[in-house]
Amino acid sequence: MELKPGYKRSDLGPIPEDWDAVPMNQVSECLIGLTYSPLDVSDFGTLVLRSSNIQDGRLAFDDCVFLDMDIPKRAITRKNDILICVRNGSRQLIGKCALIDERTAGSAFGAFMSVLRSESAKFLFFQFQSDLIKRQINEVMGATINQITNRDMASFKVICPPTSAEKEAIAEALSDADALIESLDQLIAKKRQIKQGAMQELLTGKRRLPGFSGEWDAKRLGALLTIRHGKSQKGVESIDGAYPILATGGQIGKTNQFLCDKPSVLIGRKGTIDQPQYMDTPFWTVDTLFYSDIHSKNNAKFLFYRFCLIDWMQYNEASGVPSLNARTIEDVEILCPELVEQTAIAAILSDMDTELAALESRLAKARQIKQGMMQELLTGRIRLL
Repeated sequence: MELKPGYKRSDLGPIPEDWDAVPMNQVSECLIGLTYSPLDVSDFGTLVLRSSNIQDGRLAFDDCVFLDMDIPKRAITRKNDILICVRNGSRQLIGKCALIDERTAGSAFGAFMSVLRSESAKFLFFQFQSDLIKRQINEVMGATINQITNRDMASFKVICPPTSAEKEAIAEALSDADALIESLDQLIAKKRQIKQGAMQELLTGKRRLPGFSGEWDAKRLGALLTIRHGKSQKGVESIDGAYPILATGGQIGKTNQFLCDKPSVLIGRKGTIDQPQYMDTPFWTVDTLFYSDIHSKNNAKFLFYRFCLIDWMQYNEASGVPSLNARTIEDVEILCPELVEQTAIAAILSDMDTELAALESRLAKARQIKQGMMQELLTGRIRLL
């Protein structure tokens, strides 16, 4: 492939003539993690960072371990260190990383982790998130080894601009993209909490919408809908089918036939029994997924949301693979308003779902844009200075 003017070839592809592809050990120091025993674990003490403390490129604290022991200085983190998972039973977790911030500076890091320390840490952090480093990680791991060693780390090539100012400008631009992604993540989490609260109140009658005041009746689900069995997809599958074939995890194929062409609530008969689905277009379901015929004067979407509030695992009828029985489902009793109130409640919750879907679409687009920015900025195809 012919090079553009002002570019040269490197081990990592075309780069600007004033950039270089250099080994990682020329621009950073790699520190290995701390080995400790279960006897060192305590309810209080020094936080030891592990792979579970990295989620989506950010620090997470849902699963924390603390140590009561003397920590060697080499295993203590500093602000802007890059925390990297270098060994794990799950291959896909190798190489995931996060930047150490004020909250975790002074923490320890475990034996399956490493820390990269560099004056250009933020710039290198984004290199690790890009395909530039991910490809090299996959090459050194081979087919069976789920780890990267210090020697591997030292040999990784990174693409570097000629000045610290340009590195900082690139890191700042990508940090801004990260800030947008994080803000959308937080907004989506908040909106989900608001929706969950609204479901708890509106679907149980604890809060009523304006204009409604009548008493709700206790009814068996079987008085509101009839549970139907799905059927095998064998013999009906078609690559170019017009209708989806649904299983407990979602669509698994297409068909030109349907079992139901009306709004319906679906729930697993076996396997995943606690994730109800809703369909308002024609579909086929396999034999591990129930669907329902909604009785007249009932709103299918309202019943779907009500299904989502039920702890279906408490009705599990098997000691192995979770299973539900159609009669068991129909015997569950709920409080239920008249159709007009069901419809109003379903409309409110559907609007919340629409808003969440729009935010999730924005988040997916923001992540795509960031990936594109990394490809362009980290290889010098676009220059900021």
